[in-house]
Amino acid sequence: MSRRSGILEFAVLGLLRESPMHGYELRKRLNTSLGVFRAFSYGTLYPCLKSLVANGWLIEEPGSAPEDALAASLAGRRAKIVYRLTAEGKEHFEELLAHTGPDAWEDEHFAARFAFFGQTSRDVRMRVLEGRRSRLEERLEKMRASLARTRERLDDYTLELQRHGMESVEREVRWLNELIESERAGRDKRTGPDQ
Repeated sequence: MSRRSGILEFAVLGLLRESPMHGYELRKRLNTSLGVFRAFSYGTLYPCLKSLVANGWLIEEPGSAPEDALAASLAGRRAKIVYRLTAEGKEHFEELLAHTGPDAWEDEHFAARFAFFGQTSRDVRMRVLEGRRSRLEERLEKMRASLARTRERLDDYTLELQRHGMESVEREVRWLNELIESERAGRDKRTGPDQ
């Protein structure tokens, strides 16, 4: 499975955990939730849905309103198929949600993981946030070292582009530090002397 399809699978399972949806509604929710980071086409969504059905993680059901099915057939259109998460699909999503390995904090997966932090346990959120921060701090050090080595050979525009990239990474590290501190403060409130 490719990285992109793994992200899509994760996001589809997460959204369907909230409620069953048909493909159009699911694509709209995916693009609303994750569209800032990527857009998903029907050409990638429907093969993913078929694969999830084949794995037993989703089931397909006809649309709920019988008059909609009749109107669709009279108009020559197919009735909408609603996708529902199975018990096995929910269990699989829980396993994916609990995963905290390196791919959880890489650029490709982090945004999708973050979009479902509301469904993620605090300890998993902390490991993902700390892993992401560590990865970005490593990247920042490499960028600084590279800039120091090549500064004299770069034109002004390329130099500005390098600075802009560094500032973006620095800004994300600051944001992650704030999130981590907020998570720790939340944990401290729950583990106070009365708990």
